[in-house]
Amino acid sequence: MLSLILWTPLVAAFAVLATPGLAPVWVRRVSLALSLAHLALVVWVLSLLDPSRAGFQCEERAVWMPAIGAGYHLGVDGISRWLVLLNALLSPLAIAASWRSIQKNVRAFHAILFCLLGFVHGAFLALDGFLFFLFWEASLLAMFLALGVWGGERRHYATVKYVLYTMVGSMLWFAAMVWLALESRNQLGHLSFDYVEWKSLAIPVATQRLLFLGFFAAFAVKVPLFPFHTWQPDAYSEAPTAGSLLLAGVLLKMGVYGLMRFNQNLFPEAALLFQKPVMALALAGALFGGAMVLVQTDFKKAVAYSSLSHMGLCVLGLFSFSLAGQQGAVLGMVEHGLSTGALFLVVGAFTDRVPSRDLRVYGGAAAKAPVLALLFLPIALSSMGVPGTMGFVNEFLCLRGAFLADKGMGAAAALTLVLGAAYMLKLTQKVMYGPPASEAMERLEDIGVRERLSLGVLVGVILALGVYPNLILKTTEASVGLGLRHMAGLDRPLSGVAEPSPFPPAAAGADPAGGQP
Repeated sequence: MLSLILWTPLVAAFAVLATPGLAPVWVRRVSLALSLAHLALVVWVLSLLDPSRAGFQCEERAVWMPAIGAGYHLGVDGISRWLVLLNALLSPLAIAASWRSIQKNVRAFHAILFCLLGFVHGAFLALDGFLFFLFWEASLLAMFLALGVWGGERRHYATVKYVLYTMVGSMLWFAAMVWLALESRNQLGHLSFDYVEWKSLAIPVATQRLLFLGFFAAFAVKVPLFPFHTWQPDAYSEAPTAGSLLLAGVLLKMGVYGLMRFNQNLFPEAALLFQKPVMALALAGALFGGAMVLVQTDFKKAVAYSSLSHMGLCVLGLFSFSLAGQQGAVLGMVEHGLSTGALFLVVGAFTDRVPSRDLRVYGGAAAKAPVLALLFLPIALSSMGVPGTMGFVNEFLCLRGAFLADKGMGAAAALTLVLGAAYMLKLTQKVMYGPPASEAMERLEDIGVRERLSLGVLVGVILALGVYPNLILKTTEASVGLGLRHMAGLDRPLSGVAEPSPFPPAAAGADPAGGQP
């Protein structure tokens, strides 16, 4: 069933390319229909999973390249299921968002979107390190084409910068994976890239540190963590709306997912040693990103820096190594994909009508486009972390985890809530209210049915999961607890936690503070 999820988007990509005589409008309609059918397939398959199981389900194994120890191994657990679903949900919205803005090479563009969908699925489902790496690099190639061909005026600069940053991190990561495969040969008697076998290795702490840094290089660039973030504003601002939506909505999650799946579970002692430095980088990014939004005049770059701030808070919660913090990180990945994706849809709706991203030409949109303003409001509230939205729940859990690990960092991280409220209120005031600052805003049209449906779906999910976040939290608890128990096997307390052992052995996923989120 997981292979069905993985390969159907790639079949759809070939199907789109194999219809050269199809008019562009029909390419869009067929692509949208195929993406919605794929979403239904993903929902059906994931609904069959047992939410109480901590390990991987629906595993598929096949011999692929035994000479180097690489195999075809897929699996899904309570963490990856929501990222796969998020990827499937955002893909039809990306197609809808490109309806007006993409007018050249329409078939090729939609084929690349389907390839990106399949490659990202592959990264979230792969349980073989070599397979994961291939899907990771393939998604980079797909985004390279989407950004380089259909991006803005400075697309070539943004594309080269994005690729260079990612490739440097990937080279260090691949070297670490080869080292780990050789280590598996020493301990298991055969080369292996299998994640499950990697977890069983007894790796010396000194070696763990080097391997941790090798994996961390790739994932930190992808998140991105401060100071490896400088590619992000350029890539976000120059990508087409669909590219920005998928880049922020799902591709960045591959970095946080990699930190959680590989760095924490494969190198637990090194993860504890590097806990405070990584938390410091995450905190710096969260505060820096929030401050940068306040001084931006480019609409897309403002959203890009807000994304940097939110992802920094997710990594902060992740490296708290508490149930609350890590569940907040998983929920934050989903919330960020929905709210930041929705913000890019709003930016795309404006730039389709106003030929500028300069915030100084905006103003008065609420009077001219009341439906757009109405849908924008809950998205802004979620970005600010207002109760009743997903943003409140994930930020509360991440901050709770940060306080458990380090009270000073937790207090400093709370400033991100102040910055978030400041920049979102300023952005809302500048765009939606006041007098129109240009002739284009005077002639602004409200969004159509297609855009209303796209934003309405995201707003509905943001509010529904804000009211009932346990839909996600209860299905991730067992898998997150399994990872924390793996670290508890080190028999050493986490820094900043008063108890002798931060992981009560009797509780499967108990919070170090004693209680459930």
